[in-house]
Amino acid sequence: MRILLVDSDQSAATTLSQTLRNASFTVDHTPSGEEAIEMLRHYDYDVVVLELMLNDLEGYEVIRRVRAARITTPILVLSALLRSQAKIRAFSMGADDYMTKPYDAGELVARLQAVMRRSRGFAEPKLRVGNLELDLNGKNVTVDGAPLHLTGKEYAILELLVIRKGSVLTKDAFLNHLYGGIDEPEMKIIDVFICKLRRKLQNVGAGNLIATVWGRGYILREEDVAETVALASLHPKTSTHVLEAAV
Repeated sequence: MRILLVDSDQSAATTLSQTLRNASFTVDHTPSGEEAIEMLRHYDYDVVVLELMLNDLEGYEVIRRVRAARITTPILVLSALLRSQAKIRAFSMGADDYMTKPYDAGELVARLQAVMRRSRGFAEPKLRVGNLELDLNGKNVTVDGAPLHLTGKEYAILELLVIRKGSVLTKDAFLNHLYGGIDEPEMKIIDVFICKLRRKLQNVGAGNLIATVWGRGYILREEDVAETVALASLHPKTSTHVLEAAV
């Protein structure tokens, strides 16, 4: 899960960033509300963690402008403002959750996961696709109840695919999710990870869940002929070659 942290307090942001990374989140930090708005316009984040007291803009204004731009990324406010009026105003502007400082790290992580799940249409921490089940809390995967052993990178890729099931994900999206812009390897490494992940899924009977959308990226689908046809219609000129079973 990729998080945008918006906080002008560098010391607090450093501590929080490390806490989130320890929980397997990818974190981008900006101290500026203006920069946060621009980043949300150009990059795809799962959740925003926002302090209301910023140096350049009020956090409320950040929320207002983000929602006015029709950016639906969930926003969790994490602020030292304790007043009920602050919470009411944040929610009225479009915030999805509100926590006060000091905070409990475990509760924050749980709330972030819950906000993200709800935004993607999932009510439970265990996500199911066909006979595959992914547990966001335990970071593990089972197929027909049997555990599937994945590397950290393989799990992160599968998690992103499951959370965004039905959406085509580019290789850039996977690189950002895995590395967050830090020491990114060549893009072809994503093909290698996908190939290994597909092989493991097929070996345990999960079928060809991961499909290639020609020239665009990868998508998670349940084995369904109708869905395959729908995906093929994304590129009518190459409809017979849109989906491939292998890299």
